[in-house]
Amino acid sequence: MLTPEQIETKLDRILLKVQKPGRYVGGELNSTVKDWDKAQTKVAFVFPDIYDIGVSNVGLKILYDQINQREDALAERAYAPWVDMEALMREHEIPLYSLESKQPLACFDIIGFTLP
Repeated sequence: MLTPEQIETKLDRILLKVQKPGRYVGGELNSTVKDWDKAQTKVAFVFPDIYDIGVSNVGLKILYDQINQREDALAERAYAPWVDMEALMREHEIPLYSLESKQPLACFDIIGFTLP
């Protein structure tokens, strides 16, 4: 399994090849980044569509905030990649990862999918 650092390195090589690289980097205003090693429970909220559509989902924002208010837990987000990024992720063996820490989804304790 790739580490977040390995994922970042691979992303550095491919992001300029996709149509909208901003979809895949995170770091937005009001996003929450917590210490991965200090959280007892790690939750990934996954929106089954591209970032552009999922980022405005109010339900996801509420759940994300509620989990991140807890000291013992963290919540991070992931979105489905667009076809150009999906192809490159498969080619370079990059797993679906969270925007906040670049952790592979397989590292989370809980993965929640929202279906609008």
